[in-house]
Amino acid sequence: MFTLYIFKEINISMKFPLIGLLLFAVSYCAAQKFKPALNLTTGKTYYMVSKSSSTIAQLLNGQGNGFNTEATYKMAFKVIEAIDTAYNMEVSYQSISLKLQGSGVSVEMDSQKNDPQDIPSTMMAAMTNKPFKITITKKGRITAIENIERMINGVFDNFQQIDTAKRQQVKGQLMKFLGADALKGTIEAETAIFPDKAIAENDKWSVKTSLESPVKTNVLTNYQLTSVAGNYYQVYSEGTMATDKDTKPVLINGLSISYYLSGTTISYITIDKATGWISQVKSKQAMKGTMRIPDDPQVPGGMTIPLTVSTDIVTTDK
Repeated sequence: MFTLYIFKEINISMKFPLIGLLLFAVSYCAAQKFKPALNLTTGKTYYMVSKSSSTIAQLLNGQGNGFNTEATYKMAFKVIEAIDTAYNMEVSYQSISLKLQGSGVSVEMDSQKNDPQDIPSTMMAAMTNKPFKITITKKGRITAIENIERMINGVFDNFQQIDTAKRQQVKGQLMKFLGADALKGTIEAETAIFPDKAIAENDKWSVKTSLESPVKTNVLTNYQLTSVAGNYYQVYSEGTMATDKDTKPVLINGLSISYYLSGTTISYITIDKATGWISQVKSKQAMKGTMRIPDDPQVPGGMTIPLTVSTDIVTTDK
C-alpha cells in the first residue's frame, strides 16, 4: 500500500509539470502578438509584379457596349537608405504593357516589343529603367515621390515627329495615369496594409487609402490576420470604394467626364514575415454607377452612361 501511494505521488508529480507546460504553451500561443511592418535591407532590391484584367460594361443609347483591358507592370524598388521609420528608395519600371479590346477597337502597347514603327510601345519602353525616388514609411505609406514628371517628360524628347498639340495631350494623359498621385495610390494599394498596433491571429484593423486614376476614389479596407504559418502572414481583406464627391471631371479626348461609382473589393494577401514585403496579393474589385458628359459640341445635350467595372488583380514579388 505504501509503495502504491509513493508510486501515485511520483506519477502525479510527473504529470503536473507536463500539464503546466502544456497550459503555458497554449496560453503563450493564444496571447502571442505580431506587428507586421516593412523591415527592408539597405542596398537590396524588392520587386512588385502586377497584372490586372478589367471588364467594363456600359449602356450607350440603350445598347450594351463593353471593353476588356489588361495592364501589366514590373517595378523594382531599391532601398537607398533607412531613415528613422521610413526608407528612401530608387524605383523604376522594368516593363509596362497595356491591352484594350472592344467595340471594334484594339490597342496594344508593350515596352518589351522591339518595333520602332510601333510608337506607343516605343514610348512605353522609353519609360523603363528610368529611376525616380520615393520615400515610404514602415507602415507602407508614400510620403514623397520625386522625378516621376521628369521621367515622363523625357519620354517625349525622343518623339519630336509627334506634333506639339498631340504630344501635350498624350503627356497629360500619362501624367494622369502614371504621375505621382496615381503612382502613390497604386503602390499604397499593395503596401499600406499594416495595423497601427501589435495584433494576434484573427484580429482586425482598418486602413483608409485612395486611388487617383482615372478619378479619385476613396477606399476603406478592413483587414484580418487569418493565420501565421512558416515565413508568412496570411491576411484577408474586404472593403468599400467610392469616387470622391468633390473630385473634378477628367478631360479625355477633349471631353469633360465625371464619374460617380461605388463598389467593393476583397483580397487574399500573403506577406513575408521577415521583410513585410508582399509575396502575393489576389484581389477582386466590382464597381458600378454612371459616367456623365455635360452638353458639348461633340455630345449635344450631354449624356449619362450607366457603367459597371469588374477587375481581377494578381500582384507578386517576382
